Amino acid sequence: MSFVSLLMVIVPFSPPLGSSDGQGRILQRFPEKDWEDNPFPQGIELFCQPNGWQLYTERQPPAFFVAVLTDINSERHYCACFTFWEEVDNSQPQKSLSSEADEDDDSGILQPAQLFAPKSLVLVSRLDHTDVFRNCLGLIYTVHIDGLNVQLENLIGNLLTCVIPIAGGSQPDQDEKEESLRTITLGAGDRQVIQTPITDSLPVSGCSVAQLFRQLGIINVLYLFCAALTEHKILFLSSSYHRLTDACRALLAIMFPLKYSFTYVPILPGKLLEVLSTPTPFIIGVNSFFRSETQELLDVIIADLDGGTVTIPECVHISLLPDPLLHQTQTALSMVLDPELEIADHAFPQGSTQPSSPKIQDKEIRAVFLWLFAQLFQGYRWCLHIIRIHPEPVIRFHKAAFLGQRSLTEDDFLMKVLDGMAFAGFVSERGPPYRAIDLFDDLIANEVERIRLEEGNPHKMMNHVKELAEHLFKNENPYPAVAMHKVQRPSEGSHLQLHQMIFPHLDEVTVQLFIDHAAAKLRSAPPAVKVEKNCMVPSGPPLGAIVDRNGNVLANSARRLEVVRNCITYIFENKMLEAKKLLPAVLRALKGRAARQCLTQELNLHVQQNRAVLDDQQFDYVVRMMNCTLQDCSHMDEYGIAAALLPLVTAFCRKLGAGITQFAYSCVQEHTVWTNMQFWEAMFYSDVQNHIRALYIEVSEHELPSPDQGELVEEDKCALEIASEQRRLWPTLSKEKQQELIQKEESTVFSQAIHYANRMSYLLLPLDTSKNRLLRSSGLGDVESVSNSYVTNSIAGSMAESYDTESGFEDAETSDVANSVVRFINRFVDKVCNESGVTNEHLKALHTMIPDIVQMHIETLDAVHRESKRLPPIQKPKLLRPALLAGEELMMDGLRVYLIADGREEATGVLGGPPLLPAEGAIFLTTYRLIFKGTPSDPLVAEQVVTRSFPVASLTKEKKISISLQMDQFIQEGLQLRSCTFQLMKIAFDEEVASDLAEVFRKHIHKLRYPQHVRGTFAFTVGQSSKLVVEHKHKEKNQSLNSWQTNELFHGLKSGVLTMGRMNHSTTTLSKNLMKNAKKTIGRQYVTRKKYTPPTWENRGSIQSQVDEDEISVSEEVDQSSLTMSSTIKSSDRQTMSNVVERACCRDYQRLGLGTLSNSLTRSKNEPFRISTVNRMYTVCRSYPGLLIVPQSIPDSTIQRISRCYRQNRFPVVCWRNSRTKAVLLRSAGLHGKGVAGFFKSPNAPSAGPSQADSISLEQEKYLHAIISSMPSYSDTSGRNTLSGFTSAHMSSSDSSDKQRQPKIGALMKQVMGSKEELPGKWGSIRVSGRISSYNPDIGTRLAGKDSPQANGGPSETHFLRQQRAHLYIIGDKSQLKGAKQDSFQQWEVVPIEVFDVRQVKTSFKKLMKACVPSSSSLDSNMTFYRCLEESEWMCLLHKVLQVSVLVVELLDTGSSVMVSLEDGWDITTQVVSLVQLLSDPYYRTFDGFRLLVEKEWLSFGHRFSHRGAQTMTSQSSGFTPVFLQFLDCVHQIHLQFPMEFEFSQYYLKFLAYHYVSNRFRTFLLDSDYERIELGVMYEEKGERKNPQVYKSVWDNIDRLNKKTPIFFNYMFSPEDGEVLKPYSCISNLKVWEFYTEETLSEGPSYDWELIHGRPETTEEAERQDTSAPKSQRKIIWPCYDNKSKVEPDAITKLFQELQSLEVELGQVSEKWKDTWDKIKATQRTETKLEHRHTLSTSLLMSSNLSHHRRVNLQESGVGSSLNLTLDTESSSTSTPSGSMVGGRPSTSTLYSQFQTTESEHRSFEGILYKKGALLKPWKPRWFVLDKTKHQLRYYENRQDKDCKGVIDLAEVESVTPGTPTMGAPKAIDEKAFFDLKTTKRFYNFCAQDSHNAQLWIDSIQSCLSDA
Repeated sequence: MSFVSLLMVIVPFSPPLGSSDGQGRILQRFPEKDWEDNPFPQGIELFCQPNGWQLYTERQPPAFFVAVLTDINSERHYCACFTFWEEVDNSQPQKSLSSEADEDDDSGILQPAQLFAPKSLVLVSRLDHTDVFRNCLGLIYTVHIDGLNVQLENLIGNLLTCVIPIAGGSQPDQDEKEESLRTITLGAGDRQVIQTPITDSLPVSGCSVAQLFRQLGIINVLYLFCAALTEHKILFLSSSYHRLTDACRALLAIMFPLKYSFTYVPILPGKLLEVLSTPTPFIIGVNSFFRSETQELLDVIIADLDGGTVTIPECVHISLLPDPLLHQTQTALSMVLDPELEIADHAFPQGSTQPSSPKIQDKEIRAVFLWLFAQLFQGYRWCLHIIRIHPEPVIRFHKAAFLGQRSLTEDDFLMKVLDGMAFAGFVSERGPPYRAIDLFDDLIANEVERIRLEEGNPHKMMNHVKELAEHLFKNENPYPAVAMHKVQRPSEGSHLQLHQMIFPHLDEVTVQLFIDHAAAKLRSAPPAVKVEKNCMVPSGPPLGAIVDRNGNVLANSARRLEVVRNCITYIFENKMLEAKKLLPAVLRALKGRAARQCLTQELNLHVQQNRAVLDDQQFDYVVRMMNCTLQDCSHMDEYGIAAALLPLVTAFCRKLGAGITQFAYSCVQEHTVWTNMQFWEAMFYSDVQNHIRALYIEVSEHELPSPDQGELVEEDKCALEIASEQRRLWPTLSKEKQQELIQKEESTVFSQAIHYANRMSYLLLPLDTSKNRLLRSSGLGDVESVSNSYVTNSIAGSMAESYDTESGFEDAETSDVANSVVRFINRFVDKVCNESGVTNEHLKALHTMIPDIVQMHIETLDAVHRESKRLPPIQKPKLLRPALLAGEELMMDGLRVYLIADGREEATGVLGGPPLLPAEGAIFLTTYRLIFKGTPSDPLVAEQVVTRSFPVASLTKEKKISISLQMDQFIQEGLQLRSCTFQLMKIAFDEEVASDLAEVFRKHIHKLRYPQHVRGTFAFTVGQSSKLVVEHKHKEKNQSLNSWQTNELFHGLKSGVLTMGRMNHSTTTLSKNLMKNAKKTIGRQYVTRKKYTPPTWENRGSIQSQVDEDEISVSEEVDQSSLTMSSTIKSSDRQTMSNVVERACCRDYQRLGLGTLSNSLTRSKNEPFRISTVNRMYTVCRSYPGLLIVPQSIPDSTIQRISRCYRQNRFPVVCWRNSRTKAVLLRSAGLHGKGVAGFFKSPNAPSAGPSQADSISLEQEKYLHAIISSMPSYSDTSGRNTLSGFTSAHMSSSDSSDKQRQPKIGALMKQVMGSKEELPGKWGSIRVSGRISSYNPDIGTRLAGKDSPQANGGPSETHFLRQQRAHLYIIGDKSQLKGAKQDSFQQWEVVPIEVFDVRQVKTSFKKLMKACVPSSSSLDSNMTFYRCLEESEWMCLLHKVLQVSVLVVELLDTGSSVMVSLEDGWDITTQVVSLVQLLSDPYYRTFDGFRLLVEKEWLSFGHRFSHRGAQTMTSQSSGFTPVFLQFLDCVHQIHLQFPMEFEFSQYYLKFLAYHYVSNRFRTFLLDSDYERIELGVMYEEKGERKNPQVYKSVWDNIDRLNKKTPIFFNYMFSPEDGEVLKPYSCISNLKVWEFYTEETLSEGPSYDWELIHGRPETTEEAERQDTSAPKSQRKIIWPCYDNKSKVEPDAITKLFQELQSLEVELGQVSEKWKDTWDKIKATQRTETKLEHRHTLSTSLLMSSNLSHHRRVNLQESGVGSSLNLTLDTESSSTSTPSGSMVGGRPSTSTLYSQFQTTESEHRSFEGILYKKGALLKPWKPRWFVLDKTKHQLRYYENRQDKDCKGVIDLAEVESVTPGTPTMGAPKAIDEKAFFDLKTTKRFYNFCAQDSHNAQLWIDSIQSCLSDA
């Protein structure tokens, strides 16, 4: 082959100096005409000067680089460019050039004196020999510049005519050595050796790869490597052209064996930079000169070779190598490039290990990448499908099978590589089985096992890499010893000579003569033919053997496979009952791959002659198993499961009617795999390969003389081996034989195409073609994107169009389905036939056939569909209706759904027990709840009812999910609904639910969850219509503030003068209500003048609240004696007034002795606090109540000013006072930023001038002083600041316990403020940061009672005095109090603490929900329940709140007042002050007290329930933040530690936790009293209710339930007077609340009590039996199904229930449980005192004087046994004689009845039977009911009778037999109507109305027994 194809001399047109706008032109080119095989490359001038042609003022040294051009046939041309500079003659203006002979440049522009223009010698070749190019062009230049005595024409003639040997030969012998070693000379005394590579398929890289790694580093090059393979755009930048070419060459070299097939331009000229914005991938090099122009490229990866950086844009994601390979490759590269790294840390390194020389290192790096590709592509040949052998092999790669067998289906990198163009080229180049092989083929075939063993051993791997590197080096340098180069170089500095000759014009004729002479010589020589050393390409070990080493233990034991086999055997042996039992286990096992493969193999055994006819039930089971198998297959079908099932779905069938057969394919169409074009292609190619293999096996059988050996040999061969053999024989065959084989193969492909057109129509056409289901299924809509089809430019296009136009739109829907299927099949046929070389005639025939095939199949399907509709439908369970609350209405009919198991495993049967989920039933949406009710799908528990529900208002997240189910139908869409009541519903819609209905359902949920206004919530809509009527009727009577009652409003406005004070526009509606209320109460209360009587407490609050109302011009000093309560006031007014008082929590203030009114005409000045009405119009602070407790001495005007310093105007108010120490608890919001500095300013600090801020800060101080001075301890010590005063006030012997407590407070304070030494482990503080907080360190030491050293060495007097505790502590947020100065003489001290914000609570709660109610079971062993719980940090938040609360309790208990001033004063502040009061005051631990606490601190003081609960559309964006739930959890933690201190039970807390988000009651709606008044819901009267079931307040509901049942009562309640609780707050002491984790699937949440316990129910055990044998007491309790407290109540509840049932039995009026309990306690106390009869445990529990046993860490149920002792003895000793008689009988009360829903549900079969009585008793007709659910036979007097007369337990029945008439039997009845029932206890004789009836009864009872 000729070495050089073209040589040119190129010069520029001269441009202006320094500009780059000039353009080169070609002076001369040789040869003048193109070679035949080498056309002239256009635009070569641009590549000679990529930066542009320009003139220089100095001569530059000669330059050389190689550019690469790619022609239209993807052939690369290497352009070696040698550039030198010549002087431009500027003496005269130049004329334009007229002929090519002129080398000078002409231009009319005058230039400076001396300029130099570039001139280039360009050599274009198809071969890449850079060094030879450089030498040859250099020699031409040398001859010219040094003036050697050699003709340039001779040099060029020699260069153009030298011939290069052909590469090849694995180990060259001597002749070949001559061939591959060619010495060339150009005739100037030079000599060069050209070595051609042994194997030309291996790239030649020189040192370029090593150089690229040196420039960029390992990681960067790996990024580029992966980017190139996954088809990204790559741009190299360098200031050296040579480096750019080398880098691009190196990148291509490491990609071997893949070849880059996109744009490849190592040097891109500046003029062509717009190429960079091409949409296709590329590898391009650009000079750094153009760097700025590459900055805007958004999707190009830029590698800067000079700077060593790779920049990847944000929008580009590069998929990297799969993990173990990536790491191994990095390690290997590091060992090659930096071998010293490994021993860098050795103390005595073994000699120096230097890296190899660059040439060797280059090959080692390439060897690593070769090793990598061998790893990636191992076994690829086993996934090749050969679909044609002759005339040329056609090969396709089965990508899905390759990925599946390698277990790399999820790997992004490999997926992209296999889909890429480079791999397609790889398959077509390396796929053929008979060809020359190279190093890579050898590696794949023989070295796989070795590579596998080397994986864990880097040194072995390096040895292998070095061996490969040696091969590569030898290939590139077959004879490294031969070095005979001799090339002249120009003399030193010759290019700088002043007067150089211009490069001469060469004589074309001389050169042409050389060329012609050489051509003639070449023609006469024998042609040099490269010997093709073809052989069969070995395939290497099969994939299966490779993958199993990964130890992917498939989750299928032999036992599971056995289950699958047994089930299939039972089905085909028609043992359907056995099969039914195994089916659920089989469906579960089919999740595993091995079981799926086992299924296909087993089913195959039952197919005879391509057909297997089944009966209905067999067919149904087989189809279910097929669906279950297919639903876990991906659309790629990487494990070949769908492929194995494809022949089976056309084999299994059932007869529907005369001549109508339904095949399994019509029931398994709903899987994405069938719409995936690539699946069908792979299946088609696989079948074609099998048929072609069979074709050649047959051929060889006919030809072989000895079939014995031949068959053995051929049968074992795979298709590729056979193909290889055929290719070898091909040249030896005659033309006729060749033609015959081609035709046979072509007809094989054609027949398969017809076969597949049929198969595809089977699986793509739905059974009911009118459904149009195909069009919305994923695949067919966008087939074009799935496969690059040839349909556009083939016959199929026109055929499909003509078919469409012909069919028209008469039957639009059917034709739509048909058309889309026809188009899909056409595309498929088109693609596979084009690829496998089917003739055009055949293709046309196919396209004509396809519409007919489809149409025929549609007709067949219509008949099948018609018949299948006549089949009895699959029996779906009846939809069970849920019970609804009064006022609750269904929004939609129940939608049939499946409830799917979530991450909670109890119900799924994983932890033992039968699986309750998935369950089939319906989901109901009501105005209040979302309810699922249904029955488990598992037949073993199908008689249970599963209920799951939650309030719509508690929904926190709803999202669509797609679910695959092993049910009768294949289900796709589903919803996941998560509720903040710790419930999750994953539902899958049944196929009968249309998708638009599901969408309507979602919209309804959303509308109900987020109403426009709070009036849209269930609490308001529940009884609205009746309520409005009531209000109009009772206009006179109803005095509550309802903003819509305009008549009353006007009445209120008319009755007084209204002088509005400071009111902004938003308070107008409120003010109207308030004014009206105020005038009415004042007007009616104080009208009559009678003798003064001291007002009762209720009136005092009202008087005080109204008396200060300036705006209604009632003076403050009203004559109190005249303001007496009139006895004529209407009851409704009294109601309103008491409501006002109650809501303002005045009862509590009176109980605490805060703000009471004395009997004198003016207030007593001795009382430190007063009730202020400054906020009565809600103008000072909208979120505070109307009446507030403030210091007596502070006037209202001051309060208004102070309030502005606080956030939300929430200034400090008193909310509780310690009755013993008289310390007060205050609450407020945090300060505004601007108020902080002024607040802590020293009172004596000089100020620049009086300003408003100063005066406000002084007033704030005055306010705090007023609070401090109200404390008795302060007034005692204020006069005498001496130690004795301090001691007498604080350390008196009566309160010596304080001394012991002091250090405790110090420790607490340190913990709360985050001191480092106190951090208790990882969970210890809210923010787990170990920083020491920046608070004043004195505070902690003072609180701990320690000295802090003084500056002068001794304690000063002030500091000595300051040793006492401050009178007021302000708990503030650390971030708010930065920089605050503390003054030692002030009487208060600030405790800065780190608090969490609500966002943390919100995030923590979300994580807590996911931990307690996970949506799916986690496979990650790290994500256990406790790990998730820890990560949620919920316990940390509880710990922090409790810690702060306990600190405050300690401070209050030791006599200091505390002001809690955190955030906005309505979240954490509320939590802390509520907990402090609960811990300090036993009153709040009772029912009334807790209610009052919540109403006062949470409702009146404006916790934002609506906002935090996201109750309406407006607050939707803020999300759900459960601050109140956190408080209840804290109370629960305290309850656990002190179970004897609380009157209410844990259930009470759960009830509140559920209903505070449920929106069933109005109690927890709205954000403040202001909003409640504005909406008119604050003073609603109880008399307003018409419907007794609809309660507006949760408290009313609790009161009512508490009267009925002790469910809220804590039997262990045994309080101690005035005990202050101090719970442990460490995380180790906290428990996860049951409320978060418990579930009752039998009845749903038990918090809507009326639904579960409100219905009268009869129970099976309460029914009287006429057998006296004792019943079994054994019960099975499922943790997630049964309500444990109900099925297994604690001892006392059980006794109450028995007592109640005895009272009912004896006909006594039942006594209220509370009265009974109080009596028992009273009796017990007296008995204990008098007789000491009871056990120690009893007296311990029931007495209340042993304080050291009070902290109990048990659950309530834990003490059931000891309590049982007490009450058992008591009840038996105090019961009546008749009671004790009854006590001897078996228990008559049981709880089964509570599961019953409706009577009809449990009646499986019923009717009249005559029953023979006991001995000597007559036969009597009775109404008998057979109950399958309870498994019993009950009988009643008659059909209407509700009272059961007796029960026969079917568990005890031994036999049912036909009987004979006995004495006294009914006359005139057939003998066959009698039957007998034998139980373990007795013999029953029955008589039915006739023999038919008797048989029915016998059958029904028998079936009941067999089911059990």
